[in-house]
Amino acid sequence: MESDEGSGKRVAGQPKGNGDAAEQGGEPEDAKPVSDESHSAFTAPLGVPLPPVPEEEHPTSEFTIPEGLVTPPPPEPGSAFTPPEGIPVVGPLSRPGSPWQDRMRSLVRMPLAERPVPERPARGDEGAESGPPVPRVLDLTLRIGELLLAGGEGAEDVEAAMFGVAHAYGLDRTEPEVTFTLLAITHQPSLVDDPVTLSRTVRRRGTDYTRLSAVFALVADITQGEVSLEEAYRRLAEMRRNRHPYSKWALTVASGALSGAASLLVGGNALVFVLAALGAMLGDRLAWLCAGRGLPEFYQFAAAAMPPAAIGVGVALVSQHTDTSIQASAVITGGLFALIPGRALVAAVHDGLTGFYITAAARLLEVIYLIVGIVCGVLMVLYVGDRLNAQLTPDIMGHADRPVTQLMAAMLLALAFCVLLQQERHTVLLATLNGGVAWLIFGVLTQAKLTPVPATVVAAGLVGLFGQLLSRYQFASSLPYITAAIGPLLPGSSTYFGLLNVAQGDVNKGFEHLATAGALALAIAIGVNLGGELARLFIKTPGRETPLPGRRAAKRTRGF
Repeated sequence: MESDEGSGKRVAGQPKGNGDAAEQGGEPEDAKPVSDESHSAFTAPLGVPLPPVPEEEHPTSEFTIPEGLVTPPPPEPGSAFTPPEGIPVVGPLSRPGSPWQDRMRSLVRMPLAERPVPERPARGDEGAESGPPVPRVLDLTLRIGELLLAGGEGAEDVEAAMFGVAHAYGLDRTEPEVTFTLLAITHQPSLVDDPVTLSRTVRRRGTDYTRLSAVFALVADITQGEVSLEEAYRRLAEMRRNRHPYSKWALTVASGALSGAASLLVGGNALVFVLAALGAMLGDRLAWLCAGRGLPEFYQFAAAAMPPAAIGVGVALVSQHTDTSIQASAVITGGLFALIPGRALVAAVHDGLTGFYITAAARLLEVIYLIVGIVCGVLMVLYVGDRLNAQLTPDIMGHADRPVTQLMAAMLLALAFCVLLQQERHTVLLATLNGGVAWLIFGVLTQAKLTPVPATVVAAGLVGLFGQLLSRYQFASSLPYITAAIGPLLPGSSTYFGLLNVAQGDVNKGFEHLATAGALALAIAIGVNLGGELARLFIKTPGRETPLPGRRAAKRTRGF
């Protein structure tokens, strides 16, 4: 309804439609309004020029992007919340110079929804869009994980390596699973696609740290985007074809040198060194013979433990009927050093501390079986010696009687371990020096009246710390620098004392010594693991000042 003050109101007596005619342009040009009320308040007065009509309107708003500001391109069709290529990696995960172990440990503990999209570098044989075939990538991942696990690597590092290989080839939605004898990996392309799962059984285990180092180098090259899928398969095949760096006879000689050096550590002399080395070499050849016949490893360890014990019993019988004084216990103890499964024990404790409880339990069970095999072999010989009235007494000298000789013996023992572990030649010197440092620290602490268990923890912790430091600066595995260095700390004398007391009928005292040996072995494993964890926490990436990426806890059960 129009207002009375508007210009459209009709005056009484005015013909209907005049106003409409004016609006439609039908009114004559000389027509004049009847009243001033016909003028609108917004109509320009007569004689005032009208403003030009704007070509197009430009509405403004506080949300309008100012002119000159570069706007990002609109997102492609994809996710409603994130771009289809994912969010760029920001922070320490994107730093290419950090070791792949640190980067992959951070990613593998990260929830699947929070993992950054993998970078897709051009590798030569795969297209940038499609990428390599999923089954071949998963197969390569399993083969690499098999070599690492069979070589004695911890389950955490094996899982990180498997995830790193799959992630480097563009498979970001993967979940590796590592147990003692079974490896599995699952890849699901999307939430609506069917998952692809492959598994592989680890049936044979061998100690070859040269091959282990080559696999580490391959994983490092793959994660840096420098190796295509076909090149990775070729390098993996070369690793399998390559022979071990040391022959069987070299390993036998190294076993003898290890046992002889161990006998010097517990107070033996030159004659004891020769006898212990002879017993260990005979045991090693007997174990090779059993392995060639297809006997399980339990019987191989039992057979390898019998010759050193037999030589020790023979020495004791000769000493009783002659005026010679030969330390039979040192001969037997030296022979046991070469058989104690220290590498498997360290790996078992490491897996347990990092949350891989199934693998840790399996490794511990393997260690128990091997130790029981050693016990059976030694007890049978000691029982025969006891029936022959052989006087086997703990005639071992103290650790501080000949510090220089024992330090040289500790370094020789570590050197022999390096040969037995088939290490690369450039790692032998550093591992030998690390073993000498371990024995030196242990000797100083025991001279300071510290009990053997905490002294072993401190010495093994330094071994793990130095080994992790050496591996980080060479971007390699830490096992070649750690496993051989803990050789001088192995509880050979406590093991022998326990077995001797059991054979002589003093079961309580025997189990007391065996419990001490178990405590020392656990101290070694915990010290090595603690030293490695401290290195990861406080040692930065070589050549960089930024801190290392964090690693989430393996398991957060909180006791329930």
